[in-house]
Amino acid sequence: QVQLVESGGGLVQPGGSLRLSCAASGMIRSINAMGWYRQTPGKQRELVATITSRGRANSADSVKGRFTISRDNAKNTVYLQMNSLRPEDTAVYYCNADIWAHFASDYVNYWGQGSQVTVSS
Repeated sequence: QVQLVESGGGLVQPGGSLRLSCAASGMIRSINAMGWYRQTPGKQRELVATITSRGRANSADSVKGRFTISRDNAKNTVYLQMNSLRPEDTAVYYCNADIWAHFASDYVNYWGQGSQVTVSS
């Protein structure tokens, strides 16, 4: 089995910061790209940021300069540091990763359970 477990969501005031973490666990052989997506009610899930196994990062224009994605390959963990948060950043944030498990023949895409981030005064 392989799973992604997220932590770090919550309620924060506008202008504040939060850090999300997502740890992959299980019978993992290798992890390729990891990333964060977010979704609000009635809207499609959208990309926030991704990072390759070598550390090359990409992020949505709406979060550039405010959010930073990073990863610790030794811990199979990806992070999302969110600064200067705005009410429009309120969403459920989902971790995503391409994982090659020992029981699989190729990489499979996995999702975390989702973490609520609410930005409100």
